[in-house]
Amino acid sequence: QVQLVESGGGSVQAGGSLRLSCAASGYTASINCMGWFRQAPGKEREGVARIWTKSGSTYYYNSVKGRFTISQDNAKNTVYLQMNSLKPEDSAMYYCAADPILCGPGAKYWGQGTQVTVSS
Repeated sequence: QVQLVESGGGSVQAGGSLRLSCAASGYTASINCMGWFRQAPGKEREGVARIWTKSGSTYYYNSVKGRFTISQDNAKNTVYLQMNSLKPEDSAMYYCAADPILCGPGAKYWGQGTQVTVSS
């Protein structure tokens, strides 16, 4: 089993920045991919970014390209999401996900989420 704990959410004005963290514990050696998703009220959960933990390769969804950066600290089993130039439409609950193969919507492990609110 793998446990994921997110932190770093909060309220910020448009144009500001936040850094989210996702700390993994448990059988982390089984994980090959970690990612971030978000869900706003009344909307479906959508992908934000993912990182393949063994290679360090990354993928970003179009809505955040050029503004968000996903990174990892393998020694701490932690993945980060640096969010710059935040927009009100980035407001959502942000969830960390992890999977042995691919951290898509069907990822095996999920955190409880951290709220991000961007005001105009």
